[in-house]
Amino acid sequence: MLAAYAARFSPDDPASALEVGERPEPEAREHWSTVTVRAASVNHHDVWSLKGIGLTEAQLPMILGCDAAGVTDDGTEVVVHGVIGADGHGVGPREPRSILSERYPGTLAERVAVPTANLIPKPPELTWADAACLPTAWLTAYRMLFHGAGLTPGQSVLVQGAGGGVASAAIALGSAAGLDVFATSRTEAKRTAALRMGAVAAVEPGARLPMRVDAVIETVGKETWRHTIASVKNGGTIAIAGHTTGDPDPALLTRVFFHELRIQGVTMGTREDLAALMAFLVRTGLRPTVDSVHPLSRADDAVRRVVAGDHVGKVVVTP
Repeated sequence: MLAAYAARFSPDDPASALEVGERPEPEAREHWSTVTVRAASVNHHDVWSLKGIGLTEAQLPMILGCDAAGVTDDGTEVVVHGVIGADGHGVGPREPRSILSERYPGTLAERVAVPTANLIPKPPELTWADAACLPTAWLTAYRMLFHGAGLTPGQSVLVQGAGGGVASAAIALGSAAGLDVFATSRTEAKRTAALRMGAVAAVEPGARLPMRVDAVIETVGKETWRHTIASVKNGGTIAIAGHTTGDPDPALLTRVFFHELRIQGVTMGTREDLAALMAFLVRTGLRPTVDSVHPLSRADDAVRRVVAGDHVGKVVVTP
């Protein structure tokens, strides 16, 4: 089958380490199912993998991709929940938690094998591209907003780095849920896009907000951390799910304890969260922002777009 995989590591030019070619078909396993992929999407996780973060040489070649929507052998349309081993279904009780493309081949392929318990019926209201955007970025944003930060309608949130998959999802979800959403971006085009997605204001990174917010959605790290710490109100929450620009230095711990801030880490979400997210989209009519769609044969173009940071929303790949 055709697949896009990490053939080597390249910290400086990660897209150059990606190859598209023939890989073995998924092996049949008890309590697992094979899904014929209709659409998948690219995440920063794939970029980190190509840089050699989270994988070893011994695991290469590794098919990349955490997200997919497709069809099972019996014709059921499904969305793949990419977290493996969280509760042992299909992999054994001692299986450590991982994400597809870490211990098991990922979704940037014509077919992917996953534990059957990880399959959730795809609502007919969602397109293949819509559904493929959800299991990592949108699921993470959903959990950051409503579990990590515990936000409720009428509260306020700052989303750092509008344009990325998690950030754009957080803007759209927060707005649809009745939050006052503020966003930052380096480019005017992405600030304008944030306003279209529902932000009440979009500013340059580091710019003062009209008020301190109840929570901050942080996925950027070093470049935005000082602004994040300064923007959250006393007793507020910083929900963090990544640091694309590296670890903050300094951590500004004095402000953290003096203002009694809560820092909550989030890594994706549960199958129940994913089902609830899809139900939320169906009820509200909200849909993911799809930046671009690329054929699997040109998956390197999709990865390059994410590496360059030019995208607004999700970059989708279709076999």
